[in-house]
Amino acid sequence: MSGIAGIISPDTNILNKETLKQMAASLAHRGPDGEGYWINRRTNAGLAHRRLAVIDLSDQAAQPMHYGNRYTISFDGCIYNYLELRKELKKAGYHFSTNSDTEVILAAYDCYKEKCVQYFDGMYAFAIWDDNEQALFAARDRFGEKPFYYFSRKNLFVFGSEMKAIWAAGIPKQTEGKMMLNYLTLGYVQNPADKAQTFYKDIYSLPPAHYIKYNAIADEIEIEEYWGIDKQAQVKIAEEEAIERLDKMLSQSVYRRMRSDVQVGATLSGGLDSSVMIYYLKQQLRNATYQYKTFSAVFPGYDNDESKFIEQVADRFNVANFTTTPSAVQLIDDFEKMAWFQEEPFPSAAVYPQYKVYELANQHKIKVLLDGQGADEILAGYHKYVHWYIQEMVSRYKFSGSKTEIQKLHKNNVHFQWNVKNIMAAFLPSHASIALEKKEYLRIIHHGEVSKSLLSCLKGREWEGIHKPVVTKLNDILYFSTMQHGLQEMLRYTDRNSMAHGCEVRMPFLNGELVQFIFSLPSNFKISNGHTKSILRKLFDDKLPQNIVWRTHKVGYEPPHKQWMENPVMKEYIYEAKSKLIKADILKPQVLHKKTKSPLAYDADYFDWRYICAAHIIG
Repeated sequence: MSGIAGIISPDTNILNKETLKQMAASLAHRGPDGEGYWINRRTNAGLAHRRLAVIDLSDQAAQPMHYGNRYTISFDGCIYNYLELRKELKKAGYHFSTNSDTEVILAAYDCYKEKCVQYFDGMYAFAIWDDNEQALFAARDRFGEKPFYYFSRKNLFVFGSEMKAIWAAGIPKQTEGKMMLNYLTLGYVQNPADKAQTFYKDIYSLPPAHYIKYNAIADEIEIEEYWGIDKQAQVKIAEEEAIERLDKMLSQSVYRRMRSDVQVGATLSGGLDSSVMIYYLKQQLRNATYQYKTFSAVFPGYDNDESKFIEQVADRFNVANFTTTPSAVQLIDDFEKMAWFQEEPFPSAAVYPQYKVYELANQHKIKVLLDGQGADEILAGYHKYVHWYIQEMVSRYKFSGSKTEIQKLHKNNVHFQWNVKNIMAAFLPSHASIALEKKEYLRIIHHGEVSKSLLSCLKGREWEGIHKPVVTKLNDILYFSTMQHGLQEMLRYTDRNSMAHGCEVRMPFLNGELVQFIFSLPSNFKISNGHTKSILRKLFDDKLPQNIVWRTHKVGYEPPHKQWMENPVMKEYIYEAKSKLIKADILKPQVLHKKTKSPLAYDADYFDWRYICAAHIIG
């Protein structure tokens, strides 16, 4: 994990060592273990890097790294299968002077050019300058675990791990009005139809599973998608065999993600996914001489406190567990700092416990953490997916089966709406998609608290950022959540929160081969007999405590949000945020006279929190 930045331009007024230093300094939190800068002989390309040393801690592995008197790289992330790739590249005649995964990327690029990304199992964002071709090649991992932002105009290309690096190069910071409108009214923190769009004008995000090539001679940009999930592919496989394959693939994914020259730890929420990680880690570390460290957020006395489940897993696998209990006062004290790291808005204070967990890991000098994120999106873990599964069954005339499944889900306290509208949606999915998009549009225009000035951003852009997929089967909505609207937002929060504390978070569920395999399985392997994530639960039926494997109450990082928002200091904070947005002609003045609401963390009308975030990003 690191911070990367660079400038490609013949203009030495912007491309100089001082500017590169400023860009790197803005990313210092991402790489506390070192920094580096490089400008080529023609002075038209410069790279900067902040290092978090995890693999090959020697100075020889520092960046920007050069290779073959031709290539120079600035790389953020980890290539988990670098040892296997290194072995194959050696057979092809390549030689290595370090033990780093960075050098493997360079050799792979020389060997395979842009096809190199097809070989990588990892989380990454990197930029390689080819001095012979006078061109930059940059790529981002399959799911968007690592960020890559860029700005371009005539004869200028600027990039960075975070937008603050681009601003440090002198690029103006201007809020994008339609993105702000969609966030305040709908809570959207991304445009699901355009992954390149950000909250700031002229600054773009390279979408996940894409690469970008910039030719400095022709001043041309080319962007290509290099990987995608085939949500239509289906395999005929017995459930027992599928469980066995899932076990092997997860075990290998964890094994590769444990490769590190520093000690590895894990987050532990008390739920199934993080408990699965602890199980595999203990399997891999059965001969370890040290006690494994895990980190959790707990809220004693709160209804959704996970302490008892966390303690149960920690005791069963003999891991050391360290806890933090974030409070409303801490949230208020840390908000500005956390928002600075995040750069773009986030939907609720539920992001904050994660921030404190990574801070706790840093205090215990753990740089690498394994995490169970991604399982809910690919295995249909959230209860919101259930009605889509029932609609799939109904559309295939499995009326008796759907009725039985509904009864079992209700018996397990999996609550969801099911009425005649859902039946209609099952047979008219395109109409349902249009109706949902119209509903979102009406939420915007009937919001009532945004100003006429901000609402004017709708003109000619009414449907921009509003996208609801046509769902004919469970895989359609899982694809939407995994690749378009959901998971990538969570990955952004994780990246910024972990990097704020110099931690690298690795997610074994997000292995491309594993995800494709899960998507190819029948829907009833994911939801069945009243349970979500069915196949994962069956795999761990005899490996984890039963009350964790088969529990139906879905929590995650859910703090005592309602109590936090009722804190008098927080209410004053919200008042100040509203005042700032009114002054900026974003909200109507009458908003100040409305009573502050204290909703749950994931409520759709959580407007007050959005006002706090919006007030921060307008500066």
